[in-house]
Amino acid sequence: MTKNVKTFIKTGIFMEDSVLATYSRKNVSFEKGDGIWLYSNDGRKFLDCTSGIAVNILGHCNEKLVNVLIEQAENLWHTSNLYRVENQEKLAKSLVENTFADKVFFTNSGTEAIECAIKMARIYFSKLKQKRYEILSFDGCFHGRSMAAITTSNSNKMREGFGPLIPGFKVISFNDKSALYENINNKTAAVIVEPIQGEGGIRVFPEQTLKLIKDLCDKTGTLLIIDEVQCGLGRTGKLFAHEWYNIEPDIMAVAKGIGGGFPLGACLSSENASIGMVQGKHGSTYGGNPLACAVGCAVMKCVLEEGFLENVRTISGYFSQKILGLVSEFPDIFEEVRGSGLMLGIKTKIENINFTNEAFNQNLLLVPASDNVVRILPPLNITKKEVDLVIKLLRKTSQRIKY
Repeated sequence: MTKNVKTFIKTGIFMEDSVLATYSRKNVSFEKGDGIWLYSNDGRKFLDCTSGIAVNILGHCNEKLVNVLIEQAENLWHTSNLYRVENQEKLAKSLVENTFADKVFFTNSGTEAIECAIKMARIYFSKLKQKRYEILSFDGCFHGRSMAAITTSNSNKMREGFGPLIPGFKVISFNDKSALYENINNKTAAVIVEPIQGEGGIRVFPEQTLKLIKDLCDKTGTLLIIDEVQCGLGRTGKLFAHEWYNIEPDIMAVAKGIGGGFPLGACLSSENASIGMVQGKHGSTYGGNPLACAVGCAVMKCVLEEGFLENVRTISGYFSQKILGLVSEFPDIFEEVRGSGLMLGIKTKIENINFTNEAFNQNLLLVPASDNVVRILPPLNITKKEVDLVIKLLRKTSQRIKY
């Protein structure tokens, strides 16, 4: 018996020996995707409400994205940021025209975008010759797994064994207003916040608290970094979630949905916040390559089409009402519904992993989060008929668990 078979029998988690075991992987492999559906190589068909964890916002193998990808792949994949990249310039222009930003730096992931944002905040004050370097974050946050990113977190699981961590980071309570007054001061370089904590359990930042953060940042000259890696690109029914709060950040990290499934991220900033990021201070070999940016341009075009975001708001309202009905129907299993738009979470009274495992048995893909929450992250172009199918499978899963 091989080692990986022994591992699966013991834990239910399949590990291929040659792959670093940093993930708990289900023993399933997918060979084809089409819209909200995934097809495994053993003949099963799954309804995908993970979207690659909020990545495939237009579904799997969206025809428009596939055509753009093929066309670009037949012409040019990669050159270097030593030269102009036309697609990069087009995508940057689209982002600047539709956000607060004046400048864009392209990355390959959300973690890289966060790393850029933190560096930008620190060098900003270095440029001003001010000794302000502290980065303030919130409990339950997740900003990635680089050294700087894990230092923003209070998760022992993510931080343990990687010390000494980078100095100058503080983590405060999620909704502690007194801690904001105490900690946003003349030592603070930036406050970093997710309008909706994804990994943290679909915790929506209270409007008054986020507006207070913005107000204190403005009063103290502190930079505000908004992390929209998971909640951005239309997922809440606006292009970016912070728009619901009527605030503007100084710096913003985006990724996941911006590539529609292709690796792409970006760090957006105001002209002022970017003054320290001059030649030689930051870079990326692959960031902003022609292939990724061609897809990014196509994603932006789709999301900005008339009626797209309005439809997200409409369908998410329908979805939320259906889920609330399930919570009422199964009070022994569900506690509450959280989220905004199509970034939804159900807090369960049973172990969330038990629920997602049973959903998997019913061919429904969900993803767990902290605080015993089950995340529902469908593609943004999900139809009413598909929502009804999701609800049907959620009900079936609940019935299997209850009885």
